[in-house]
Amino acid sequence: MRRSVVALFAVLLGAVSAAAQDWPTGTVRIIVPFAAGATPDIVARLLADYLQQKVQQTFIVENKPGASGNTGTNDVAKAPPDGATIGVSIGGPLAINKLLFGNLPYDPTKDLTLLTMLVTQPSVLAINASLGVNDLRELIDRIRANPGKYSFGSIGAGSLSQLAMEAIALKSGTQLVHIPYASSPQAMTALIRNDVQMVCLPAISVVPQLGSGAVKILAVSTAERSALMPGIPTLKEAGIDVEADAWMGLVAPAGLSDATVNRIGGLVRDALTSRAIREKLTSQFMEPDPDSPAEFRARVNADIARWTPVIEAAKIKID
Repeated sequence: MRRSVVALFAVLLGAVSAAAQDWPTGTVRIIVPFAAGATPDIVARLLADYLQQKVQQTFIVENKPGASGNTGTNDVAKAPPDGATIGVSIGGPLAINKLLFGNLPYDPTKDLTLLTMLVTQPSVLAINASLGVNDLRELIDRIRANPGKYSFGSIGAGSLSQLAMEAIALKSGTQLVHIPYASSPQAMTALIRNDVQMVCLPAISVVPQLGSGAVKILAVSTAERSALMPGIPTLKEAGIDVEADAWMGLVAPAGLSDATVNRIGGLVRDALTSRAIREKLTSQFMEPDPDSPAEFRARVNADIARWTPVIEAAKIKID
């Protein structure tokens, strides 16, 4: 009897393993918790096209924006853990929103499987050129001498673009006025018009505007200089210990089997290291950064630890 049970278990285990290695066995939904055309949507569609050709199955990108990314991320969390639903999400829904929202519909630490990081996206500190400063130290001195006079734009309350600037103000002991906008293009328009004097936004939003001469980049917010902009110093190099790079990751419902996690991770790493996708990401000022689920979890935890004191000091709360 015991041999029969062991044999049956071995057969079932083999079947599960084989199913995982065959992933996907049908159509896969890739849920993006932001609108079409947003950077997570761009990455999701690059992945969908690659994976569809690679495994000869259908991949459908579904945009489900709302509630700062919580709506679509919740849809992933509530889906069956069978590999048929995965999602591309960012630091907000996976880490920061837990600190901002009083009642998330999902628990990012319990209801999601973290599959792999996908890309990092450097942000830059940019100013209106009429300020007449040439580096971050000069900017800090100017702000410190005029507390509350200068304002910064962001893409919304609790966004990384706000948190980065709040952290800069906190670390430098200065006071800034926050003016939120609905999108990066609107914040950049405000900067160009001098409605705000500075922003910390994804590089892809800022670099195309440099030709006008109306804006100037002073620093990049990554821990080390970005390979995409090697001539621009980091905030840390200028003496402001702030790191605020944006990132995207691939998630699935909690309970997904380890074999399926490994299978998806392997395919995605192949996609991100392919020459065609790397070139497309570079054109969008994004760098591929695939890693293990454990490393992904460490990144999420680091973001929570990094932004908790900033959010508390700035008294940021969405609901």
